[in-house]
Amino acid sequence: MPEITPSPTCPLCQEAGGLPVFESALWRVVRVVDAPEFPAFYRLIWQAHVAEFSDLPAAQRQQCMEAVTAIEQVLREALAPTKINLATLGNVVPHLHWHVIARFDWDSHFPQPIWGERQRSPQPPASERLALPLPALDARVSAALRAL
Repeated sequence: MPEITPSPTCPLCQEAGGLPVFESALWRVVRVVDAPEFPAFYRLIWQAHVAEFSDLPAAQRQQCMEAVTAIEQVLREALAPTKINLATLGNVVPHLHWHVIARFDWDSHFPQPIWGERQRSPQPPASERLALPLPALDARVSAALRAL
């Protein structure tokens, strides 16, 4: 297992990276709050400062993907989104993390990526359009991860 040695220059080592939802010894899951147009946006952050998915041993890669899958399943069951976006880019912050984002045909950027060009300004705001309030969604995500 890679050591959990924080990097003094890495924002994901120094900060939670969002609203904490669940934490294990290997990873933590947060809801991203600085992207209000995408309220059902979760981030799984590896605890150790590693840059690439392939830096992990096979068993840890499997555990990571089981957690990503659990988040995706909760979002699909609770919200019935048009699509789930999964991404692990790390170009700006080279610390292993996965984005799990519920996307809807009414969201501000759909079908473009969330960093693409805005397509519309949904009313009411995105968080009010979800089938479940965010605290209840967070609780479901946490429960699914706890069950792993």
